[in-house]
Amino acid sequence: MCGIVGYIGGREATEVVLNGLQRLEYRGYDSAGIAIYHPDAGLQLRRSVGKLINLQQRVQADPPRGRVGIGHTRWATHGGVTEQNAHPHRDASGTIVVIQNGIVENYLSLKGRLIELGYQFESQTDTEVIAKLIGHYYQEQRDLVAATRQALQELRGGNAVVAFCIHEPDTLVAARLGNAGGIAIGLGDNEQFIASDIPAILDYTRNLIFLEDHDIAVVRRDEVTITRLDGTPVTRAVHSIAWDPVAAAKGDYRHFMHKEIDEQPRALMDVLRGRIDQERGLITLEDLRLDDQDLRRVRRIYAIACGTAWHAALVAKFMIENLARVRVEVDYASEFRYRQPILQSNGERDALILTFTQSGETVDTLAGMEEARRQGVPSVAIVNAIGSQAARLADGGPIYLHAGPEIGVASTKAFTSMLVAGYLFALRLAQAHGTLTPAQIREHIQALVELPGKAAQVIEQVTPVCVELAERYYRVGNALFLGRQINYPIALEGALKLKEISYIHAEGYPAGEMKHGPIALIDEGMPVVCIATRDHIYEKMISNVEQVRARHGQVIAIGHEGDELLAAKANHFIGVPATLPLLQPVLNVIPLQIFAYHVAVLRGCDVDQPRNLAKSVTVE
Repeated sequence: MCGIVGYIGGREATEVVLNGLQRLEYRGYDSAGIAIYHPDAGLQLRRSVGKLINLQQRVQADPPRGRVGIGHTRWATHGGVTEQNAHPHRDASGTIVVIQNGIVENYLSLKGRLIELGYQFESQTDTEVIAKLIGHYYQEQRDLVAATRQALQELRGGNAVVAFCIHEPDTLVAARLGNAGGIAIGLGDNEQFIASDIPAILDYTRNLIFLEDHDIAVVRRDEVTITRLDGTPVTRAVHSIAWDPVAAAKGDYRHFMHKEIDEQPRALMDVLRGRIDQERGLITLEDLRLDDQDLRRVRRIYAIACGTAWHAALVAKFMIENLARVRVEVDYASEFRYRQPILQSNGERDALILTFTQSGETVDTLAGMEEARRQGVPSVAIVNAIGSQAARLADGGPIYLHAGPEIGVASTKAFTSMLVAGYLFALRLAQAHGTLTPAQIREHIQALVELPGKAAQVIEQVTPVCVELAERYYRVGNALFLGRQINYPIALEGALKLKEISYIHAEGYPAGEMKHGPIALIDEGMPVVCIATRDHIYEKMISNVEQVRARHGQVIAIGHEGDELLAAKANHFIGVPATLPLLQPVLNVIPLQIFAYHVAVLRGCDVDQPRNLAKSVTVE
């Protein structure tokens, strides 16, 4: 949830940058820093941990001056919360500074190469790798844009980067790779602004340019020039943003749901921040109040949730049982509270309640947590809303999603963030129980850091296909979604998304049960979505696809990219990147969200506020 602000013009840059960072405090952070340049004072770096007020006090005590500068609020991913790890970061010469949102998936290999070349590192961050890499190429090219372009071509992952060099004091360079970090450039009168989110610069301008994937912008006081990563010049439209905060938050999107689907790469990155140590193979959940000894006592988990969150709990069951070998039961919270559950038996205190809730205010979920407290069972809440009732009730501590505000009633980014939070909890349990070694956990962490980039790839590649499918099927009255094992909850979620925003009746089913009833519904007018990415039951799913085709059903298959067998057997094929099987649901659900969204739009439905539904269900 990091924030980026940059300025070049006639104002004091410190004031502009700090004001912008203050506007981005809602995104969450654990440290902050600024770099301001003045020809006489040179490059002035101020960094601090904790809240922005700490940085502001440091600036008041020793104010930097200058008309160009950059600032950043950091939520830790690589490296702990220290001043050395706070942004901005410098190259080896100390003349180039860089701030970044995102994750450099291949930072370990890049860092190793730079160390072999003789570079030394002051921090544990992946961002310092970018600074050192740009500085390395700047020695050869003496051109900040060229050096930044060459460095960015070596990065894997989604990144938003801003760089400045004292040898080119009239220039800021901003770039965007993938969808995991946005960059907006605000146009002023002989001044320009850079921000990762619109509110940071709305006090100064409402004329904004949004960088697209693989764009590099050269930002000077009197002009902004944009090229592609390969150097090809491009022109991006200037958007006039309303001063209304709600309209500003929606930006250039027609609906919040569309915006929140596109925000998923960034949200997935944010749920990882500060919780993974890739070098040591460790998971740290900062607010969890259960230590290794407490977690080792856990032998039974009761996961409770409602709606979309219940689907996340079902997925988490597979993750926890597979990785930590701890038994998990999943209940609808509305049923759990009334069935008089026996949470402790024979005097054993080995149970844990695990709740999933976006709002943290869902009444049935809260009642389940109260029942757990009554029986002396600790609870942990995977929750998005900071300070919510569920977060306060969780005596074992909350695991915050940090997904940011989700305005659309139909959950998208909160759902995929819950899946990743559940995965982190499963790894943390495995770490305590000793079912995975640090080396094995390191492999899982690598898959996690690659996930936001793959999510961005899914959004970019499958959207045109999903739009075409929506145009073909938006008039149907029924749809069936099939999946097996960990993808069965994703079938449920896909069906729920379609029904709640488009009002089409849709049903999610375990594919092996199709022949025990739902197969009677299948005919040539029935779209059947089959989730068939390659795993240990892939051949079973192929068999289900063939059964649907034999009844003339219209198969929409979701499979791994390049799966020619599945593509040949289906009427329509949607390819997604491969990841670890337990993480695959995160990628598999995104096409279902996009499909449901475009179907609802074509049907003229109120996408963000479907009839009869509320974002937070606080009554029975």
